[in-house]
Amino acid sequence: MAKDGKFLAFDLGAESGRALLGIIKSGRLELHEIHRFPNGPITILGGMHWNVLRQFQDIKQGLKLALQETDGKLDGIGVDTWGVDFGLLGEDGELLGIPYHYRDSRTDGVPDEVFKIVPWEEVFERTGIQLMQLNTLYQLYAMVKSNSTALKHASTLLMMPDLFNYWLTGEKVSEFTIATTSQCYDPRRGNWAVDMLDKLGIPTHIFPRIIPPGTTVGNLHESLTAELGGGYGVPVIAPGCHDTASAVASVPAVGTDHAYLSSGTWSLMGVELKEPFINEKSRSKNFTNEGGVAGTFRFLRNIMGLWIVQECRRTWLNAGEEVSYAELTEMARECEGFVSIIDPDASVFLSPGDMPQRIKDFCRNTGQKVPATKGEVIRCALDSLALRYRATVENLDEMLGKRHDPIHIVGGGTQNTLLSQLTADVTGRTVVAGPVEATAIGNVLVQAMGSGHVASLEEVREIVRNSFELKTYYPQPSSASEKAYAAFRQIICG
Repeated sequence: MAKDGKFLAFDLGAESGRALLGIIKSGRLELHEIHRFPNGPITILGGMHWNVLRQFQDIKQGLKLALQETDGKLDGIGVDTWGVDFGLLGEDGELLGIPYHYRDSRTDGVPDEVFKIVPWEEVFERTGIQLMQLNTLYQLYAMVKSNSTALKHASTLLMMPDLFNYWLTGEKVSEFTIATTSQCYDPRRGNWAVDMLDKLGIPTHIFPRIIPPGTTVGNLHESLTAELGGGYGVPVIAPGCHDTASAVASVPAVGTDHAYLSSGTWSLMGVELKEPFINEKSRSKNFTNEGGVAGTFRFLRNIMGLWIVQECRRTWLNAGEEVSYAELTEMARECEGFVSIIDPDASVFLSPGDMPQRIKDFCRNTGQKVPATKGEVIRCALDSLALRYRATVENLDEMLGKRHDPIHIVGGGTQNTLLSQLTADVTGRTVVAGPVEATAIGNVLVQAMGSGHVASLEEVREIVRNSFELKTYYPQPSSASEKAYAAFRQIICG
């Protein structure tokens, strides 16, 4: 039986950040949101950045509220964020510059420049990480090419959650799951890929010591406890500091035959393995090997996800057309399905902009019916995501030699019931959706596992099953979806 405890999880995503108090009692988990704040990029002289000082101020506000609510009796604090982005510190520990946002255009064309020095096949063989121009490796090489002053004077590189952990404790370390997203880590050797980085002129002395998830980074820094009036001796514990690692830890599965789908701004679909799966087949299918919890690797594919829907809504809001996500989903539900399809992973959909027009242009350029209404645009996006999920899970089946069923969907995307049913219909597999707050739940329970309150990953998942409602969707295949999938394979996958 899990030991009772109170843990604070900070979960920072691409649109918002939250502080959630997790209370473990009698083998069940209760989760209470105590602070929510907006989180988005800011543009400075054409560059897209993260407002890290605002983010940390909100972390302090959430911490203050949690200390008040628990009378200072917290068993741990954990931070998770998105992957790949980082801050650079000087010798004195001060931040050098404003961390860039992964959607900034400075990495346009950079992978091709990297591959002139280190071929793509070698990069993948060393790192096992999917080709995406936003990866830390290409961000760093862009800084090498631009003769970056910050990079020249940097003493330490800290991934985003590592940076917040440093500001909370004064300790400079990198947690395993977030380190692996960088494409600078060699999973076979269990350390940074120093020789590859040397070839690219990326300074290797800046990469810190790596710690496993569940490790206590340090106690709250005395300057913070003085500022907040409490929290002395409270440990900061690294969860899966990459938000997907924490989300996957909370997948309420039994056994090993399932696939998971962490659904939010990004969709991340894969399985848990004990060793990285790095070979020509996984490289050609653009799969990735990211660090997981409890000695696992997350063998998965990154898919553009609900970012496309989010950016459509933002475009309409900017035009003065107020419409909620729920309303958009209902509009899509009323439209005929599988009329037009896109490749969600096409580069044209990566950066912010007029997403509805990009969807229409893609359909026009591929000889399809062009969606006209908001509902048709969103239905096109959701149908296309479901088709991409099918291609992905079938690739998993082929590479690993077994069928993965059911598919567990976790995260905010589970609230889109249309997409969950489409996923079941198109893949022909049972879909189990929930919990919604998977990342925060995993964050809390990995902290609890690291501090001895929970015994194992299996017990983590048992707690999730006992604590949160799940919804099951059964497949209802159709000739329309089969025809659309054939078109997806032909037009999109080639």
